[in-house]
Amino acid sequence: MDYSYQHAQSQRVLRQRNLLGIAALVLAGAVALLLLMSATRSREIVLQPVLGSPVTVSSSGVSREYLELVTRDTAVLTLNRSPGSLDYWMKSVLAIVSPRAQGTIKADLLKIVNEQRNSSMSQFFTLEGMEIDAKHLQSTVTGKLSTVVGQKIVSSEPRTFIYDWEYSGMSLKLVGFSMAQPKGRLGGSL
Repeated sequence: MDYSYQHAQSQRVLRQRNLLGIAALVLAGAVALLLLMSATRSREIVLQPVLGSPVTVSSSGVSREYLELVTRDTAVLTLNRSPGSLDYWMKSVLAIVSPRAQGTIKADLLKIVNEQRNSSMSQFFTLEGMEIDAKHLQSTVTGKLSTVVGQKIVSSEPRTFIYDWEYSGMSLKLVGFSMAQPKGRLGGSL
């Protein structure tokens, strides 16, 4: 009887050893597969822009810092253009426009594109100051708007532009932009 008991114990230990060996082989295979996948998989890294402080987006509203950064980039986009980049310029501006303002702004942009298409006139804007009203979602930028014909600067005048925004869900979209008249009245859209 002692021999049968020892034989049963030995069989049980052998089964446990075999199961442990199979589990070890399965885990080693899984590790090898994960290493292979990680070595051949393309990697994505989220790059932080060069900012002075962290910027967050909240469903409760737009932070002043975020509106300022978006306004800065939008002013550069909307006010710098040349005949060679008009199609890209218009497509890029329309990409940040609210759907409810697309028609009006596209019509204004098409006028500019048609006027400037076959000319040698370019313009660039040198930003000098900015006022942000995050509560009313409005930004005002001031600076020098320079017009270049050929290679000669034909005008360089101080200008003020007003950008109106809407914030819906977690998305900030442009609903209008215009040049402020010297007396404070709004001019036509750019």
